[in-house]
Amino acid sequence: MKVLFDTNVILDVLLDREPFSEAAIQLLSMVERSEIIGFVCSTTITTIHYLTAKVLGRQAATQHICSLLSMFEISPVNRVVLEQALRLNFNDFEDAVLYASAFHTGVEYIVTRNVSDFKQSELPVFTPVEFINILDTLKNND
Repeated sequence: MKVLFDTNVILDVLLDREPFSEAAIQLLSMVERSEIIGFVCSTTITTIHYLTAKVLGRQAATQHICSLLSMFEISPVNRVVLEQALRLNFNDFEDAVLYASAFHTGVEYIVTRNVSDFKQSELPVFTPVEFINILDTLKNND
């Protein structure tokens, strides 16, 4: 199961943003245990480094990026992705880029705290809590 995590979900974990971090930590643990295949967009990596360096310092930001690179697959951004993002009817270009990157990578789900930002998505989009509930339902039906 390929799941792309929005930047806000990763930041919830790294910056321990309550009350959102608990569900996000649970999902990232599932990525770490290879229960799901986690993806982050390449732009997420640069954004996370920038924001965490401001809050935690450059060394901590670099350590977090190294950890993310060891856990997650990277959904690339190239000309095709950017051109598709420009054609999408998203309110936020960054979200459009993330979505187009996920789409071209073959991701099956997007997990974000801002589901409404992905109203135009053809991929299923869930909050972390919703996605955990879906995964629990799937486990119980096996």
